[in-house]
Amino acid sequence: MHRSPHFPTLVSSAYDPLFSLVDIIVFFIEKFTLNTDIVRSRDNTARQGVIMGKRRRGIFTISLDFELYWGMRDVVSVEAYRNNLEGTPSAIKEMLIRFTKGEIHVTWAIVGFLFFKNKTELFEHLPSPLPAYEEKKIDLYAYAKENDLTPRFHFAPDLIEKIRHTPHQEIASHTFSHYYCLEKGQNAASFLADLKAAKRIAQSYGSQLVSLVFPRNQYNEEYLDLIRTAGFTAYRGNEKGWLYEALDERRKKSPIRRLGRILDSYINLSGHHTYDLEKIARTHPYNIPASRFLRPYNPFLAPLDPLKIARIKAGMHEAAQRGRLFHLWWHPHNFGLHTEQHLACLDEILETFQSLKKRYGFESLTMGEISRRLDGLRTHTR
Repeated sequence: MHRSPHFPTLVSSAYDPLFSLVDIIVFFIEKFTLNTDIVRSRDNTARQGVIMGKRRRGIFTISLDFELYWGMRDVVSVEAYRNNLEGTPSAIKEMLIRFTKGEIHVTWAIVGFLFFKNKTELFEHLPSPLPAYEEKKIDLYAYAKENDLTPRFHFAPDLIEKIRHTPHQEIASHTFSHYYCLEKGQNAASFLADLKAAKRIAQSYGSQLVSLVFPRNQYNEEYLDLIRTAGFTAYRGNEKGWLYEALDERRKKSPIRRLGRILDSYINLSGHHTYDLEKIARTHPYNIPASRFLRPYNPFLAPLDPLKIARIKAGMHEAAQRGRLFHLWWHPHNFGLHTEQHLACLDEILETFQSLKKRYGFESLTMGEISRRLDGLRTHTR
């Protein structure tokens, strides 16, 4: 049976009827979406793809939320998530090999806790005031105080150093404490203290933080002035639409929203979420929004993986053809389990980037590099 190039070779032939259908769907999604995008981009090149006779280059950016167990504490036990956590270091090393080989510029948004070697060192550098969350399950200070912290699940100074010394990798912030900006009990004072603590520990490693990713995508517009005060020039905002609205954890987990986000990873329900840099440049700090979350491999959903990758690739094509921004993100610990399958997906995405780079000049930049590009646009348009 002929298969699409995206068809995973590791699946049993016992599922051929199902995969025949998946192949057909992938074929039409890619061919129809990409061909119509090409026609649309040709129609709009005068105002979107070409500036003063010169084609604007699209931008591909990747941001990674590096958090280890701090980002999973309220979701699953350490024991239940052990395999993911234990596999994260080797997965990161494999990612860095690929990023180096392909000259892929990546922003690593790191929880500040990870910079320390152990619990004792962490508690010597706590900010003040601390958030007083009403929901105690998300209070990571209380968790840290009451529990032994297995170093390889909670701290990663050696991995951070490896990332720092890999070309084209930006060290950014995922806040100091995986801070929840929309939860009851926290406030502006504790958030600003958190950001300053994140800045201090990163600076001790020789890194100047300029880019921020809100944990759980709890983007809080009321805190943008605080971000600017703390010295950040850019943050990762959310995709447009009600599916991706910034909400506290209780409302975000509504079954309808969760189902919608899952379906949108495989079927184009909400658009490709590519962005015009001139519009981004109008506000500061710059909102460099997410386009697509690379959803973790799930054996149960593996037959649909070609759709997931086709969805990402279609967005990349749109950005490359129309001179726009496409922003992909995931968590490194997602790759800690089923590492081979995750890396196969990443390889396909990076191969697509290289193809688009050759054809359209598609460019790989970190969030920090995009901020500097936006500074130039702001100066030029004033």
